Amino acid sequence: MTHYYHQSVNEIYSSLGVDPQQGLSSAQAQERLTKYGTNTLSSKKKKSFILIFLEQFKSSMIIILIIAAIISGIVGTMEGDGMFDAYIIFGILILNAFLGAWQEMKVQSSLDALKSLSAPQATVIRDGGPMVIPAAELVPGDIIIIETGNIIPADIRITQAYNLKVQESAMTGESVPVEKNSEPLPDENISPGDRCNMAFSSGIVTYGRGKGVVISTGMETEVGKIAQMLESTSQTITPMKKRLEHLGKVIGISTLAICAVIFTIGIIYGNPLLDMFLTAVSLAVAAIPEGLPAVSTIVLAIGVRRLVKKNAIIRTLPSVETLGSATVICSDKTGTLTQNRMTVIETYSEFATEEQILTIGVACNDAHGNIGDPTETAILKMGSQIGIDQNQYLVSHPRVAEIPFDSSRKRMTTVNKIASDIFRINVKGGLEEILEVCKYTVFNGKIQEITPSQIETIRHKNKNMAQNALRVLAMAYKDIDFIPSYYRAMESDLIFAGMVGMIDPPRQEAIEAVKSCKAAGIKPIMITGDHKITALAIATQIGIFQEGDMAITGKELQELTDDIFEATLRSYSVYARIAPEQKVRIVKAWQKSGNIVAMTGDGVNDAPALKQADIGAAMGIVGTDVAKDAADMILTDDNFATIVSAVGEGRRIYDNILKVITKLSTNVGELFLLLATSVLNLGTPLLPIHILWINLITDSFPALALSMDPSEDNIMNRPPHKNGCFLSNSVVWRIFYQGLVIGAIPFAAFMIGIHTGGIGLGQTMAFASLVGAQLVHVNNLHSNTRSAFTFNPARNWYLVGALAISAALALTVLLFPALREAFHFVAMDRQQWWIVTGLALVPLAVVELFKLLGINGK
Repeated sequence: MTHYYHQSVNEIYSSLGVDPQQGLSSAQAQERLTKYGTNTLSSKKKKSFILIFLEQFKSSMIIILIIAAIISGIVGTMEGDGMFDAYIIFGILILNAFLGAWQEMKVQSSLDALKSLSAPQATVIRDGGPMVIPAAELVPGDIIIIETGNIIPADIRITQAYNLKVQESAMTGESVPVEKNSEPLPDENISPGDRCNMAFSSGIVTYGRGKGVVISTGMETEVGKIAQMLESTSQTITPMKKRLEHLGKVIGISTLAICAVIFTIGIIYGNPLLDMFLTAVSLAVAAIPEGLPAVSTIVLAIGVRRLVKKNAIIRTLPSVETLGSATVICSDKTGTLTQNRMTVIETYSEFATEEQILTIGVACNDAHGNIGDPTETAILKMGSQIGIDQNQYLVSHPRVAEIPFDSSRKRMTTVNKIASDIFRINVKGGLEEILEVCKYTVFNGKIQEITPSQIETIRHKNKNMAQNALRVLAMAYKDIDFIPSYYRAMESDLIFAGMVGMIDPPRQEAIEAVKSCKAAGIKPIMITGDHKITALAIATQIGIFQEGDMAITGKELQELTDDIFEATLRSYSVYARIAPEQKVRIVKAWQKSGNIVAMTGDGVNDAPALKQADIGAAMGIVGTDVAKDAADMILTDDNFATIVSAVGEGRRIYDNILKVITKLSTNVGELFLLLATSVLNLGTPLLPIHILWINLITDSFPALALSMDPSEDNIMNRPPHKNGCFLSNSVVWRIFYQGLVIGAIPFAAFMIGIHTGGIGLGQTMAFASLVGAQLVHVNNLHSNTRSAFTFNPARNWYLVGALAISAALALTVLLFPALREAFHFVAMDRQQWWIVTGLALVPLAVVELFKLLGINGK
């Protein structure tokens, strides 16, 4: 591999076979275009919408529901009730598949956004002269001319640089433009962010001008490598999808086994084959929660709408719940944890006032308002805050001469006329570069020669400011009565004034958000392309880096084997000078250790990691299209704190879906009822039409309304849920014992009814008591530990309405003669109604007792 940044300019021209004066000939360019291809980004063939739609039916839960729909159709046809239930289930499946396919189609736009980063045109030297060509026609060896405002069209090695600065934050994550030069670098192993003699495709020239020779085009550029990473990065399966898959398998296997047992027992007892088939079918329908995927989808969609109001746009529905599972948040620094604008936060001088120091900075400044180099705009803003207006200053003190900043001097000088025969020379730059042209300072109001002790004090202060990650600029001046004709006379015998320290400051709300993350058991991690000192300073201020933590650079990380890195993974809270592929490596390492990883970012360099993470969150304001399209969530306010709100919403959704899962105890109760009566050969307590009606009125509206419960007060003061499935031990325990209770209620009612008035009354009382018990039981599910009586119904009016509707639908088939006859029910007298009502209240009493004894599960 050729390290062009390690070669001299002449060596590069030689290795690429190009004349630096003539450039490539048209024939050479065409030949290389054929060899290397166009300067565009390629992508895999896109899936069609139909194929994506069909892929939505691959999960085990969906397959089980298809079987349930077929069974429902068979039962409905045999009973003369039609295909209504089958149509409903199929309708839900098709709607879910459509929504999933639509979301996945949006993800495919990531590479399209990457392509849009290519500059449409470029100025090159070909056939001995400059010409403008489409950027897609650039080839390795082309010499291009770049100026302020240009987008870098390919990866280039700088051959000439005049005050050249390139903004590469989207590529490297560094917050300020990078000064470029043409000198070869001594080391062959240098990360892209430190290759100061190269400019990368998608970079923006913010200052100066220069030339460069193209070394990589298309998919061979750094942006192209990211495109390849996006293609090769598999879409992470969300925790919810994994949990629903596991739940579906458990339900399917259990249901088939129990159905087989009941069918076999019935045949042994000599029951008719068709009757036992219908019983087994009704049992299967009873066990399968037909509405669970629909409820999950609707709940997630509602969560999406709630998050929009909190400045978070969710692109994939399961991502809402994934947030609630997050155990690690890997965050970019620039623009995410910081304000993405340089700000002067400290001035230093024992020799001049703050106003005098900033006046020099305002005069010696090429920015205008918010436009220009970030360090210069920061000085203008600070000057404005203390009353120094740049426009007013230049009107009264016009600039009459200047020496632009360059990389060799590391200084900028302006000459301003302050009186008819007096000119003020204002100089700013690096401290050592300013000190070497300073001879004097002001002490006690008098100009005196600067002493070694004063220089030592100044250097010590500069060191302290640098250790706090401040970008330091020194200021100096002198007054003269004429304008020298050469710059050495201007930049000599200056009076040292002082220094300003600036930084891209942390967001105040990010500090609180990090505290909330830690209280919620979530580990926040900073991953940035910026320098280690800067990253550590910000991470310490925000609270990400604390005593006992470690920081690591990309170069150091590259030297670690996977085994060593994974063994020390939890020690690192700050990663600096990190390359895009290393971000993916970090995310994968945390995922391998069993963590659910959220990743935030805004640049092109963040896109692969955003896609790899369980939940990728892109910045909506400063984020690139690539980052947004690779992410699952977009923060419209670019605020890290918004993630915390989203995590809380995700946890609320998880809790509420878990309540719906726990409601499976009612389906288990139906299983227990049918299993007990089959084993004891007591007859059929519920016909298939009864079970279908029960599931329709109790598994739909109440379950959906239950998912609208508000969050628990301590939701962000507890660790994330780490279970690999919904069926944890405590959930299984609740489903089992509560299902046993709910199954015993219609069993008792059935036995009472049989002995009182025969099979018809037994089935009627079993139906009525089971519906009542299920509706009462919903109120047990608000909390696993708090009493149902502590829940204020006004906190969830949706549930009140849903229970009323379900109760009304149950009463219609019990009270209206025509419907009662259609369902094969009989009328009950007052005593039987009281019995049914009393039995329906049993689940409330039992669960309250278990909560009181502390054995209801966590």
